[in-house]
Amino acid sequence: MSDQTFILWLDDASAPGNALLGGKFASLAQSTAEGLAVPPGFGVTTAAYRHFMEATDLASEAARIRERAPHMALNEIKGETAKLVEGINSAPLPEALDAQIRASYADLEKRTGVSETPVAVRSSGESEDLDGASFAGQYDTYLWICGADAVIRHIRACWAGMFGDAVLSYRVDGETAVAAGDFGMCVGIQQMVEARAAGVMFTLNPLNGDRSKVVMEACWGLGEGVVKGDITPAQFTVDKVTLEILDRKTVEQTEMYCFDPAAGEVALVPMKGERCQTPCLNDEQVLELTRLAKQIERQRGAPQDIEWAVSEQGEVRVLQVRPETVWSRRETKSLVEEGQSPINRVLSRFAGVRVAAKAAQGEQQ
Repeated sequence: MSDQTFILWLDDASAPGNALLGGKFASLAQSTAEGLAVPPGFGVTTAAYRHFMEATDLASEAARIRERAPHMALNEIKGETAKLVEGINSAPLPEALDAQIRASYADLEKRTGVSETPVAVRSSGESEDLDGASFAGQYDTYLWICGADAVIRHIRACWAGMFGDAVLSYRVDGETAVAAGDFGMCVGIQQMVEARAAGVMFTLNPLNGDRSKVVMEACWGLGEGVVKGDITPAQFTVDKVTLEILDRKTVEQTEMYCFDPAAGEVALVPMKGERCQTPCLNDEQVLELTRLAKQIERQRGAPQDIEWAVSEQGEVRVLQVRPETVWSRRETKSLVEEGQSPINRVLSRFAGVRVAAKAAQGEQQ
């Protein structure tokens, strides 16, 4: 695989874990290889980003901004980055790169059988969604983008997002994360799921780190309501071993995120009818998602944070998989100190009895 690979499909044999796809999309490629139901798509790789920046003479300005970032106040960022952001959004795309993006989108239309396939355009930074990643959740995703021209505009927007306020002012433990962060951006182009319901699930309890549970939050429509916090989600807690639903909290939902034809974009729209009072997941779907969560955790070997969607036809799709980075990074302590397990205590007492018995025999002799 050449460093000049500009397009890489999720189902390409070289895609799983490939750094050219950034953290988020490389993880989805791994999920695809593992046989999970991931919507089809391709990545406009970090090599494509670097090629664009060099070809348009924007790379040196990007480097200057990165060097200045740790010393900039929040109110300075927009002024400092305005020229660079404008260049990313308007500089001519190299012809070969432009042609490859358009050809790949046309191929996605053929694969899905849908003209002007609606896609999610997803930023995927080099360190994003890796274990201990700096910038997880800081970059942009654009939903229900249709047509090659619109896709290219939003690819530019994802590239420009590397130099937005949220990223350049981002701090980890009080220190700027920019210097150790992403120097390249892949942008994933992935078929949208017209979701009946969607949400997130953890393969542990995020409140207390209990790894014997799967906890999920869900809502009607697209998962933006859960991710953004605009909608109070339904919550389900399931025992991993017995697959018993231990707790469920359902709420009346009066709005949902979906594609609004009138607005021509994804929007928060009013809900009508019986669904407002009906749980967005039934018990069978909750258990199907739990089994999927357990499978993904086994494949990845550690607790995971998973975004998913259920289509109107009832098909479950995996939208994102990332390591859980709060409880899983804490040291797991034994219930008893080393050398103090019940077995060791019994053996110690038995050894002590034997020593005492031998000493008593010696005194008697």
